[in-house]
Amino acid sequence: MSVEELKTELQGLNTIDKLNYLAKKYADRIIFSTSFGWEDQAITHLIFANNIPIKVFTLETGRLFPETYYVWNRTLEVYNKPIYAYYPKNELLQDMVNTKGPNSFYESVENRKECCYIRKIEPLKRALTGNEIWVTGIRAEQSANREDMHDLEWDEGNQLIKFHPIFDWTLENVKSYIKENNIVYNTLHDKGFPSIGCAPCTRAVQPGEDFRAGRWWWEDQSKKECGLHATEKA
Repeated sequence: MSVEELKTELQGLNTIDKLNYLAKKYADRIIFSTSFGWEDQAITHLIFANNIPIKVFTLETGRLFPETYYVWNRTLEVYNKPIYAYYPKNELLQDMVNTKGPNSFYESVENRKECCYIRKIEPLKRALTGNEIWVTGIRAEQSANREDMHDLEWDEGNQLIKFHPIFDWTLENVKSYIKENNIVYNTLHDKGFPSIGCAPCTRAVQPGEDFRAGRWWWEDQSKKECGLHATEKA
């Protein structure tokens, strides 16, 4: 089924009904990626609290914040449902660290993208293999280039359909949903971290700074991408 046909099928449905429809139509071929941020915690709740059969996974880069691991563990305790971890390949990671050291990503954009590939892109490819729908926490207001996107789109690079169930939610919508449903969230958000990735590559954002300013802050803005979502900036 094409993206346009699927959009027609989903028209008029609410968020939970859309997730249920896709989970049924693409049984065992639909997967949700979480990094335990605000948006992903809201979607995890939508899936787990409503017993929607969608596999939830995360990329365990080995460089996450302690606060992120806490949210991960608490989420497992609250819902008693699995979150599958995908790790970097040992050989690739060992070769990079042995050759360039543990913090080579600070030295050049090329080195940083190599680290992103090993810790995130390659594991993501493995996680997505065999699936037809990839559910993500992307929201339209997060960056300018996402304004041309839609909640349902074709991902050419990964050859599957991406569905963004809270695409039209504002940040206030997300925060209100988390509060109303008592959803565990990453306390770094309360300390100026709108986007939370690997600890060495993420800092708090100062008032007036762009939403993504805290990611790879030592690089030129135009180079800030890691490749997880090929149609948008990192």
